[in-house]
Amino acid sequence: MFRKTLKVCLLSTALLMTTTVSAAYAASPSEIKTQAYNYIGTPYASGGTTSKGFDCSGFIQQVFQDQGIDLPRTTSQQYQQGTTVSKSNLETGDLVFFNTSGNGVSHVGIYIGSNQFIHSSTSNGVSVSSINDPYYWGDKYIGAKRVLEQSKAEEKVAVKSASIDMSIFASRAEVAQSIASELKLPITDLKTDYLDVKTTSEYYDAINSVTAVGIFSGNEQGKFNPSKPITRAHVAKVLVEAFNLQPGTGTYNFTDVNDSHWANEYVEILAQNGITIGKPDKSFGINDHVTFTQMDTFMDRLK
Repeated sequence: MFRKTLKVCLLSTALLMTTTVSAAYAASPSEIKTQAYNYIGTPYASGGTTSKGFDCSGFIQQVFQDQGIDLPRTTSQQYQQGTTVSKSNLETGDLVFFNTSGNGVSHVGIYIGSNQFIHSSTSNGVSVSSINDPYYWGDKYIGAKRVLEQSKAEEKVAVKSASIDMSIFASRAEVAQSIASELKLPITDLKTDYLDVKTTSEYYDAINSVTAVGIFSGNEQGKFNPSKPITRAHVAKVLVEAFNLQPGTGTYNFTDVNDSHWANEYVEILAQNGITIGKPDKSFGINDHVTFTQMDTFMDRLK
């Protein structure tokens, strides 16, 4: 996987020392909700655990794992985690469970507020439904569990806001390495001589390779800025050019990308090829830094 795993591994070890994950606070409710929305449109797949296709519990496991929280694989196992929450006290990030088979808990989703939950359904894939849907989900609801410690989660968000957390966001060097690896670019004899990329760097060969084929370039000062985050606009350009994506059908009007923006064409081609669907607020996030999870999703959809 493209994302860094060290933090996840450390948190997983800590969680194994407890009987439940109720003390986990690797993410806030809003982070869990945002992470879940990143997968909107992913198709349903029986037994699926990746962004190519999820079953209901596979989706839940992936969303929480993306934020450094380990949950068990199956719906019944997930139902055993955390603390019980009444329907009247549901909060964003709580797990909500349903009996769709007639034999007990068989479906799970994430509560996102306003009586709605996000889940991977057999009919619509990752999508949003009403917890009180009178035609189906309302009668199937059987309970909820809280696996986030709210106060600790809010504390973490405050710390994150102080600076860019590069354990979450992908750097230019890491994106270059991912693309060089996926395209199996050969090590080149071309020496780019970036002032800020040492020959001893683990990214040196990858940066040289992507530069040699024109996927990346440095700035006017001769620097590559390997440790800096990369925007979604720049990633759109890089992916279109790296994978030689061609325009498809359909017009996509993201609220933050107008016709005059330099990345407009690249963003539209990504959307036409099914690589991006944008954000829940109908924007693309043109100036947002790319997270490891978003980069994972882009790369999975390119395969």
